[in-house]
Amino acid sequence: MVQGPSGADSPVRVGVVGVGIMGYNHARVLTDLPGAELVGIADPDEVQRGKVAAMLGCHAVASMDELIDAGADALVIAAPTHLHHEVALKAIAAGRHVLVEKPIAPTVAEAEAIVAAAQAKGVALMVGHVERFNPAVEAVKAAIRDEEILSIGITRVGPFPPRMSNVGVVIDLAVHDIDLICYFTGSQIAEVQPQVKAAVAEREDIALLQFRTANGVLAHINTNWLTPFKARTVHVATRKKYVIGDLLTRQVTEYFDYKPDGSYSMRHLPVAYGEPLRLELTRFVEAVRGEVPAVTGEDGVAAIATAMRCLASLESPPADPVPFRARAAG
Repeated sequence: MVQGPSGADSPVRVGVVGVGIMGYNHARVLTDLPGAELVGIADPDEVQRGKVAAMLGCHAVASMDELIDAGADALVIAAPTHLHHEVALKAIAAGRHVLVEKPIAPTVAEAEAIVAAAQAKGVALMVGHVERFNPAVEAVKAAIRDEEILSIGITRVGPFPPRMSNVGVVIDLAVHDIDLICYFTGSQIAEVQPQVKAAVAEREDIALLQFRTANGVLAHINTNWLTPFKARTVHVATRKKYVIGDLLTRQVTEYFDYKPDGSYSMRHLPVAYGEPLRLELTRFVEAVRGEVPAVTGEDGVAAIATAMRCLASLESPPADPVPFRARAAG
């Protein structure tokens, strides 16, 4: 069993590695999260860590080693994705529990290495797929529980983010929804039919992704950086109902009781209030204390593996078009 901090009532001492946008938000939530204590933040950028430390009134250091020396029980790794493997393995080797921001790593091999290291060391590993903790997602999940799911459609679009430089929409956006499809269906993705394109950006900025899960659910994701406004919607069709969730407004609507004349009933479902990141970090603290992580390392590996399968189509040359052959006259 994973060992937590000494003393049942002692707070879990957490450090944050990397304080860009997500790292700052992790540190902000940890400043007053019950059961946790923010030990400090680490970032090699002196200006950035100084700015965040001034805003939050927290201790700031240049390296993760200094957070470990300061007594951190656990570390949130919010460094750039290409550093996740190196930083996570170092934290795990030091016996620290880790929450790694999504995606867990840029390659499947590096992701699997992180999972294997955490298992060998006996520390908690959780992956920061924060959309899992969106109260609207939980409301959709509750509405379809015990239902026979037929199809899932997810749209996640918006304008190009100026901060983005080293990944495209599949890794930045669609990986959220790949994970949600597995979460909703309780299954893994078995078949992938991706259409991806770099229209105006250096990397892919449009992706239309179709899937079939191992338990037979059809799913698709529409994502891009070309839409001038943000939209985040989930549509789930089951044998008996149709559920629509808006992940931004957090409104979830259920359509049911279909009649032969085409009429139906509908209702808005209750959605709990809560900041997804706060809920995620609460679950991480629970994982440090011995609970099963809400998003496991294996979940993170599955999401990046599917994302990489989608991106493989960019590396394969397109097939020659099949010429049209008119049917011979009989």
